[in-house]
Amino acid sequence: MSDGTRTSTVSQVLRRSAARVPDRVALDFAADSGQQRQWTYAQLDAAVDRAAGMLLGVVEPGARVAAFGRNSDAYVIGFLACARAGLVHVPINYNLTAGELGYLLQQSGAGAVLVDPALSDRVQQVRAETGLGAVLPLRDAPDSLLQACSSGPVAAPDVPVDDGDLVQLLYTSGTTSQPKGAMMTHRALLHEYTSCLVGLDMTEHDRPLHVMPLYHSAQMHVFLLPYLQIGAVNTLLESPDPAEVLRRVERDGHGSFFAAPTLWVALANHPDLAGRDLGSLRKAFYGASVMPGPVLARLRERLPRLGFYNCFGQSEIGPLATILRPEEHDERPDSAGRPALFVEAKVVDEQGAEVPDGEVGEIVYRSPQLCTGYWDKPAETAEVFRDGWFRSGDLVRRDEQGYVAVVDRIKDVINSGGVQVASREVEDALYAHPAVTEVAVVAVPDERWVERIVAVVVAGGEVDEQQLVEHARTRLAGFKVPKQIRFVDDLPRNSAGKLLKRVLREEFADDAPAAS
Repeated sequence: MSDGTRTSTVSQVLRRSAARVPDRVALDFAADSGQQRQWTYAQLDAAVDRAAGMLLGVVEPGARVAAFGRNSDAYVIGFLACARAGLVHVPINYNLTAGELGYLLQQSGAGAVLVDPALSDRVQQVRAETGLGAVLPLRDAPDSLLQACSSGPVAAPDVPVDDGDLVQLLYTSGTTSQPKGAMMTHRALLHEYTSCLVGLDMTEHDRPLHVMPLYHSAQMHVFLLPYLQIGAVNTLLESPDPAEVLRRVERDGHGSFFAAPTLWVALANHPDLAGRDLGSLRKAFYGASVMPGPVLARLRERLPRLGFYNCFGQSEIGPLATILRPEEHDERPDSAGRPALFVEAKVVDEQGAEVPDGEVGEIVYRSPQLCTGYWDKPAETAEVFRDGWFRSGDLVRRDEQGYVAVVDRIKDVINSGGVQVASREVEDALYAHPAVTEVAVVAVPDERWVERIVAVVVAGGEVDEQQLVEHARTRLAGFKVPKQIRFVDDLPRNSAGKLLKRVLREEFADDAPAAS
């Protein structure tokens, strides 16, 4: 443990900005109810000190503190207070059921939970079985963390915090298995913030608008925290309403905005898009899942001065791993870009040997941004950390300039009749049909083919199953053409926009094939 002279921790991101620009607005929060609160950097820093003291009155340093709430200023303060108090923050998706919530509270060994009162019923349902101690309201209650940190004496907690200490457990989304808690240190996140600042051209003058869920690592660690680090004026909305996003960009002159592709799709299709003056917007970021090519083309045509950045990665690396910059989109629209500043990557086969450029393999990483492993899961940790590299589980193709194109998740590759088919390739072919708004391709068990290719489609126009099959035949080899096409109103996603293919696999596993 150092004396702090040479360490850099997550809470010091705010502390330094507060010393540099104390009177500048750090956070402007707008709740769905219409409530608004504004904090200068000095006020936010003082609030974090008070909140850290409150938490240390409930749990000991090193304890895990879960956060179960929607976007709010209190949620941000809670995370930074944990970082300052030497606690380990555990963000939890607020859409989870009581059973899913209970698993994360129990697996993390959380000693306390910060919760929005509107969500507290689910916490109370599992409190006894998880051994949870304190349940502390984040806001909207007389004894909330927000009330405690809004006024009163300010004293920095007397807790030594080293940059090698854990600061957060980032749970994977659990799209294919039970979630695992990636153990993130202060050092890992600080390196990741620098990668973001450099690779995404962030400046203190960007006036970023933040609307995606803060429990997700992308919104918190790729955008909000790096922008706090450089002293930007940040606006935070409780929920991502497309009409409100467009209204605020026009009214307040926001220059920077991140959204998952699902929100970009909604914005591209929104009737207000054509009528709003969005000239202030200069930096548009997307990631977390595949951006449909036609949607990106429509947005770039409508907003030709807007630069798009493709941000690719995963929770275990903080989460930013590669970046495709605006000037690179024309030549490589399907690429995820090249590794970020503090990321080293290579593409390997199943034995870990590097594959030649142009061939498909798994992308693996070395980086100070990486987690130290999975909380209380040594076997899973050993499985992904091998031979000095982190195995990502993503299949990519790298070109001679080092740009990577994502082919698929290894777990989403389909074995149809003994031949490997990338679901992403089939999805791209179907997206080329003008009536296809969204599509997800999954494998389901099949007696003849081992796995049957099923395309689940959200249609934005008139089209039937046979028309899409014939469309696919013109673009794909016969063995890649879906055996079934099923139409749905919406695809299942978590609130971070990540597609839940396991839900589709379960739903359509017993369907008999109708297309051939």
